[in-house]
Amino acid sequence: MQAINPDLRYRKLWLLVGYLLIALVIFLSLTSSPVEIDTDLPYQDKLLHALAYFLLTFWFMQIYHIRHHVFRWVIFFLCLGLLLEYLQGFDSRRYSEVGDMLANALGVAVALVLSRTQLRFMLTRLERYIA
Repeated sequence: MQAINPDLRYRKLWLLVGYLLIALVIFLSLTSSPVEIDTDLPYQDKLLHALAYFLLTFWFMQIYHIRHHVFRWVIFFLCLGLLLEYLQGFDSRRYSEVGDMLANALGVAVALVLSRTQLRFMLTRLERYIA
């Protein structure tokens, strides 16, 4: 059975939200004054990286279900995570870290796995609930 993209009533809004989330991650990744969050969790930085890329990827997996669309977004977010982390190395106040790249990739991978479950219909269900 071939997956089809869901027929979302507010598709343009959901895409706009997704693009704004991408812009936010790019800004936060490249700013010379990054946001400092201290939760006293071990490996907090890696958890936040994984969470950010999970949310980005999972958001777009709500909108796109067709395999080649999913594949393109997964590749995009993997490349984005690598590129932004690499570019941080050019800022004297930031540094590039392989562990952060791996955390970004882990977030994408977890989102991909969960998007193969019924969780991929969360936006569809939200729209039905709103209507």
